[in-house]
Formats: sequence, C-alpha cells, structure tokens
Amino acid sequence: MRFRGCGGSGLWGSEGISPKTDLISKEIRNDIIRNFEGELKYIYEIEEVFSAMKENFQTIVQFLINFFRDQQDPYIIQMSLAFLATLAGATHPDYVSAREFLEIMSKDDEWQVLARFYLQGNSEISSELENLPKVNLKFARNIRETAKWLSEANQHQNHEEVLSRIHGVFFPESQNLFNEREKSIQALRKTRKVSISKLNSNPIRAPHQEILFTANVLLTVPDSSQPIENLAVSEPIKNELKKIIQETQVYWYDHPIPIGVAPEKNEVLYGLRGLDEAISFEKARGYVPENGKVTCLLSVSVTHHGLHRIARQYLQEELKKYYCLNNLRVFIFTETDTEELRLILRNFAVNNHVNVKNGKEWLKTFGVDGEYGRHYSFLKAVAALWQVLVDTKIKSTFKIDLDQVFPQKELVKETGKSAFEHFQSQLWGALGLDSWGRKIELGMIAGALVNEKDIKNSLFTPDVTVQNRPLTPDEFIFYSSLPQAVSTEAEMMTRYNTEQLDGIKYCLQRIHVTGGTNGILIDALRRYRPFTPSFIGRAEDQAYILPQLMNHEVNLGYVHKDGLIMRHDKEAFAQEAIKSAHVGKLVGDFVRILYFSEYARVIDQSINGIKEKVDPFTGCFISHIPITVVYLRFTLKALTLFAEKNDIQGMEFLKIGAQRIGKALQFTQGNPSRFQEAYDNEKHEWDVYYDVLQILQAALRKKEPLAVSIKESILKFISQTEI
Repeated sequence: MRFRGCGGSGLWGSEGISPKTDLISKEIRNDIIRNFEGELKYIYEIEEVFSAMKENFQTIVQFLINFFRDQQDPYIIQMSLAFLATLAGATHPDYVSAREFLEIMSKDDEWQVLARFYLQGNSEISSELENLPKVNLKFARNIRETAKWLSEANQHQNHEEVLSRIHGVFFPESQNLFNEREKSIQALRKTRKVSISKLNSNPIRAPHQEILFTANVLLTVPDSSQPIENLAVSEPIKNELKKIIQETQVYWYDHPIPIGVAPEKNEVLYGLRGLDEAISFEKARGYVPENGKVTCLLSVSVTHHGLHRIARQYLQEELKKYYCLNNLRVFIFTETDTEELRLILRNFAVNNHVNVKNGKEWLKTFGVDGEYGRHYSFLKAVAALWQVLVDTKIKSTFKIDLDQVFPQKELVKETGKSAFEHFQSQLWGALGLDSWGRKIELGMIAGALVNEKDIKNSLFTPDVTVQNRPLTPDEFIFYSSLPQAVSTEAEMMTRYNTEQLDGIKYCLQRIHVTGGTNGILIDALRRYRPFTPSFIGRAEDQAYILPQLMNHEVNLGYVHKDGLIMRHDKEAFAQEAIKSAHVGKLVGDFVRILYFSEYARVIDQSINGIKEKVDPFTGCFISHIPITVVYLRFTLKALTLFAEKNDIQGMEFLKIGAQRIGKALQFTQGNPSRFQEAYDNEKHEWDVYYDVLQILQAALRKKEPLAVSIKESILKFISQTEI
C-alpha cells in the first residue's frame, strides 16, 4: 500500500520527511530519551532514599545518644535513654533490654504515663516517616547525607558542621542564619516589603476616642509557701482560696499573678498605672483633652476554674486599695461576664432566625478562661460589639500586655512622636502589593518591644538576641531563638528612613508579632473575621493571622509601625511568677509545634505555601515531621535538664510534658483531625457572631423593639463591669 505524499521510497522516502526535519526529529527523540532517563533516575532515587530513610534516621539517633552515654540512674533518666535506644533500631546493643524496660515501666503506678508516651512515640515516629509524602525528597536526601557523614570516622568532631547537618534535617529554618546573619536580615525585609498603592484616607485621628485599649489579666493561686491567712486580701477571698487550692491546675501561663502578691509585683496595677501615666503625657502635649478618658477593657483568665468566682472582686479591691486612675475607664470581664453577653446575643440570634448551630452551646469560644487563643480572640471581637452597642466612635482596638508601658519621653526623643501620634499613621489601613505581587490590606498594626535594661542604649535595641554559647543537645533538633532573633531585628527594628522603605511608598508587613503592642481596625475585623482557635496556648498573636495570609482576593496583614515601641518590664518585677511558670511555658512550646503544623495543613495541605510566607520564626514551628521533632527534642531536653543537675525541674517537665503532649498528639491526628473539626466549628461560630452584629446594627437603625431592648440590656450589663 502506498501513502499519498510518501514517494516511491515509502514512508521515509526522499519525498517524505526532509533531512532537516529528520534531524530535528532525532533531536526531539534524544531529548525525550534523556528526559525519560532523568525521570527514571529521579524515580529510582526517590525509592532509594525513602526506603533507606528509617535506617538513616536510626543512624542519626545513635549519634544523638552519644551526648548522654555516661548518664545512668535513676529510672527516670533510664526511660529517656531507653526510648532513644529503641528509636536507634535493632542494631543498637541495648535495643531489646530498652524495649523490655519501657514495657515494665508502662505498668508502674508512678511512671506508666511517661513509659506509655515513649512506647507510643516509637510507632508514631515510624508511621510519620513512612507516610511522608514523596515530594519531600530534599528532606530524605538530607537524612541520607547526614547519616552517611555522621557514620564516617572523626567527621563529627567538627561541632559547627554537625550542628548544620542535623539542623538541615530537623530544623532547616536555621540554614544560613548562623553564618550569613546580615544577609538573612536583608532578605527577610525584602520578603516582607509592601508596595503601597493607597494610604488610608480616614486614619485614626483621635486615639483616645477611637481606640478601645485591651489587656488580659492572668491569675493563679498563691505560692504554696505563702499561708493564705497571711495574705493581704479580704476574708471572703481567703475562704474561697482555701477551696480553690485543692483543685487541679487546668491552664498554664507565662507569668500569672498569684492572688495576694505584693502590689509592686502585681502586673495589673503596674500596667494600668503605666497606661494612665502615658495618657497624662498625651494630655500635656495636647493630644487628649484635659477631661478626656481612654476606655480599657480587661479580660481575666485563670489557672484554676474556681478562681473566676473571685477574680472580679479581687481586682476591684486591689485597684481601689492602691491606685486612683484619673485617665482611664476600666471594664473587667470574667468568664461569667462573657457568658452573660453570649446568652443575650444568642437570644437575639434565635429570635431573628439566624442559624445558630450547637443550640445553647453556640459561641462557646466567646470567653476568657482557658488557653491564650480564647481570650485573645475575645479581646479583638468584643471591639466590634462595642462599636455597635456601646460607642460608635470606636474605630479600632489595640492590645497591650500589662508588663509593658509606653516610654513616652524616649519615644518623642528618638522618633519625634508620642504613642498616640504613631497611631495616627495612614499606613494603618493602607492597601498595597506584597513581595509576591498579591494584594494586601494592612488593616492591622504591630509595634515592637524594648527591654527595660536596654532602653538606655536606644529604643531600637532588639528585645531578643542570640546568646554566644554552645548549644544544648535538644537545640540540635530545634533552636527557635535563632530565627526569633533574626526576625526581631529584620521586622521589628526596621525604620522607614530609606528610599527602599520610606513609610510612604513602601513599608513592611509583619508576620512576627507579640501578644501586646498590636491592633486592628474594626472595619477590617468585621469583614475578614480573623480569630485564634480557642485551644491555641502559645503564640496566639501569630496564629491570629495565619488563615488571612492565604486564599483571599485581598489578604489581611499587619503593618509594621516603625517607632511604635513599648518598654517590656517583666524582668523588673515579675521574676517569681516567671520562674514558677517556666516548665508550663516550656511544655507549651512543644505543643505549639504540633498545633501550628496541623494548623498549617488545615490552611494549606502541602504547608509549603504558608511556610514560604511565615518562615523563619513563625514557620519554624510548622514542620513536615512535627511528631519526630517533638519527641526527639522532648527526650533530649529532659536528659539535658538532668545532666545540668536540674532534677526537680526535669521531673516536672517529664510528668507535665508526657501528659500535655500526649493529649496534643491525639488532638492533631486523624483525617480530619479533631483539631480541624474544632477549627471549622469555631470559624462557623465567629462568622455567625459577626452576622448577628450586622443584623443587630441594621435593626437598631430601624429602631426595631427587640434590637433596642437587646442594646439596653447589654448597656446595663456592661455598666456593671466598670470599676
């Protein structure tokens, strides 16, 4: 059979494809072969590195054990060493005896929780590594190369190289931060840069009227060394305390205020006095009328459930006893108060046929007891309610921590502006494009902190620095202090005094923010509806922004306000509280890795997109292998505490840690995880909350009887919370 156009020589004849075309086809064919060979080689490499991952991981663990080869007794140390021996695999000489020891201890009355936690860790880590998506080829390569390098004689004598290689596996966010610090700072500023397309034409003009200041009070029981009868509190409070100290502690905070603490060590008194004095300064400069007052709303969170029964009375007594606040209107909201507000709002929602899911349990996230995320979201969300029902002049809210004050004299001297003048920036609420070319609305604002001991040098002294010391074994796995210090300098210390960052055409957005010294415009709050999940107990400020960074036509962001700096005084008066809360805070850091990693997966399944935006500091708590990182870091931290002769702290760390981390593991696993289910439920509830406020506001404009009645009820109730 002849094919038309093929000529007498058949398909490949002289009248068919020309020599030039034939040459091109060969090139294409060779390219295809080369590409195929490359793909085949890539597939083989994937199979090779992932099949050998467990063995390579075990090699690294065997190296880590060497940090503690001389440690033996007591049982508590042996359990941690046994866990590492079982992780090191069957080739480790102590593998069998270590496994048997953990099985025996899992039946011990005192240590069964820790032993079972370690036994569970073996299977959890194995499963995590086996199920790691094949797209994480770089991670698998790092494990292979690190294991090979550590196996070679004398290589690990180079401390810096050992650290770099192990960090490359478990803590890749540190790469280049040690040796190229300044370059990393400049690169991060470039990533955070925003090109302004429109400044806010309606900025804050009268901060004393337009900003609702908020703060959270953390209360705990008196120290066990303080007899209740000797406390300088009223008899009714003493009687309640005797019952409360019998309760189990349910929440842990950085430095809560023990009831009955001396007034000079009481953060509430300290912080409110500082804010009151800052307003006096503004009055002297003419930015607040002489008779003007600033509204400050305090939420109260407690470590023991029973404390919320006496929290309000205690704070009222202390403030009345020691200070006269001339420039502030202070409102105190306990869990009981927020519950009352919630029920009033629910009543309105039901009567307006709003889809209130969960019935009487609706909006249980609206409250102040519990983890940091709960009160943090409340202190933001309540500003919208305040604007609708209490004071329509309120345009924004700004949160402070009570161990922070505005250093007004230094602010004016070094920045030329007082605190309230900084709030008037047109950058707060500006529109722009981020460094990826995506639209962003800078509806939130973030300032910075300076430590009290450093302010004599300059306001622009980073409050977090890296200490020049050898790293402890656990820091070979996780060392957040490094990216935190780099991020602090790159983001918080930036000044708008160059063409590249002038504060008019260009500014920075902030990812790394602190729990205080940040705010949001209520208009942005009501449109974007951000919140921190109520179960987040650490870095609630950074958790607040994560979902807003992805999947919006216009993303919401924090603007960095250069010069808006508060003095951080926690070390000046709260050392005892900080010391007593150290272990709880430390364990919270481990839970944070599990929670933030799962949070990132809820927002961005691959987590790569969100990590690209929030690395290095916020992102270092988002890991592809969070369980592995947490278990290794936990075990090495415990052994380090004992090696440093901190036995009491080590025992407390292991007992509290095994319990809390174990619960966090259960909460973050599954598809969907309980974390995701809780997040989705809370998102729905906050959406309904803002819908209800919108309906209520519209009804008030029409003077509908039910809306007017609801407003009257809430105003009456809120008036009772003022002190």
